[in-house]
Amino acid sequence: MRLKLIATALAAVMAGAPAMAELTFTALSYRTGPYAANGIPFADGYEDYFTLLNERDGGIGGEPVRLIECETGYNTEKGVECYEGTKSSGALVYQPLSTGITYQLIPKMTADQIPMHSMGYGRTSAKNGEVFRWIFNYPANYWDGASIAIKHLLDVNDGDLSGKKIALVYHNSAYGKEPIRTLEELAEKHGYELSLLPVDHPGQEQKSQWLQIRRDRPDHVIMWGWGVMNQVAIQEAVNIRYPMENFLGIWWSGSENDVKPAGDGADGYKALAFHNFGSDYPLFDDLKEHVIDKGLAAGAGDQVGSVLYNRGLYAAMLAAEAAKTAQEIHGVSKITPVMMRDGMEALEMTEAKMTELGLPGFGPEFKVSCQNHGGNGFAAVGQWDAAAGEWTMITDYMQADQDVLGPLIEEDSMAYAAESGIEPGCN
Repeated sequence: MRLKLIATALAAVMAGAPAMAELTFTALSYRTGPYAANGIPFADGYEDYFTLLNERDGGIGGEPVRLIECETGYNTEKGVECYEGTKSSGALVYQPLSTGITYQLIPKMTADQIPMHSMGYGRTSAKNGEVFRWIFNYPANYWDGASIAIKHLLDVNDGDLSGKKIALVYHNSAYGKEPIRTLEELAEKHGYELSLLPVDHPGQEQKSQWLQIRRDRPDHVIMWGWGVMNQVAIQEAVNIRYPMENFLGIWWSGSENDVKPAGDGADGYKALAFHNFGSDYPLFDDLKEHVIDKGLAAGAGDQVGSVLYNRGLYAAMLAAEAAKTAQEIHGVSKITPVMMRDGMEALEMTEAKMTELGLPGFGPEFKVSCQNHGGNGFAAVGQWDAAAGEWTMITDYMQADQDVLGPLIEEDSMAYAAESGIEPGCN
């Protein structure tokens, strides 16, 4: 376990003075292993935001922040060990950054009454807060992503997908299997033909899947990948000359790491996004002044502004805003995990708040409630410009098909409630 104390050195000013209270957060990170290239920038962004709060603001609500980082290697067993080894620290919220770890921790964290934020991953039906009272997945979930992918394909096909062939290339894990049910339901609604092409961990061998794509000639390919799987898939698509504008990844398949190895061949590849790209925001000026220029940046400090760095920063920002909300609700600065849950459940992100935080237009507006732990289900589509070496948004934020997703979430969450002996409701 790697322990990082990010709190500024605010030691007692006189002998015998009591130690200052801290707000403890955790990062179940993976800076090693087959997915390290993606885990590192997320962990750096997460850490740098809390460092910024300590250096610029003195913490959150007057309380310095302590961040405990524990290395999982994207291994579910290690992730559970990290949780068990850190849960007594007073950690306010966990961000597992792994669907497999998330599934294993849901019952544990529910029993321990510690909130989890599986932002854009994990168990989709955790959106139902009346069942999953300690689990949050705002601002969007996997089923939202599947629905928004189909919405985009409808847009580029004049609103009609009937008779079209869509292939799903997916990581053969709980993560990769999440969108299948939704895509099947949407196939019945919109009349497209869905083919499923699983890719085994870590995803370096995909020849057979792309030979099948070359043979079947699907009109569109959707990818649910992570790590090296994304790079390999994009290169294989280049090799068979599959049109990149018809290749769309989930938000975990849309970083610089995924497209740069394919060079110019990746130009035009698309991916979903629930936050914006780049570093052209006032917040990054503060990061430079208070973190980077002081030599306090996490890691090598070379990930600032990348897609996954921004995602880690966004996750930390949402955690900090939930903590502020909890402090306001309870009228104390030193909050507990139970209080943090109240703050997460009352979190509301508006454009005005994002602007105040130095991130105007960075993410969609959303509101959390007891019934809805997943937000409003908005995401957009980004596209890779190889010549410019950057991602750009090519659509506005759009909302997932709630008429389809609502019943699916209800069905799955109620089945979980029955299996687990949970009486749904708000408390």
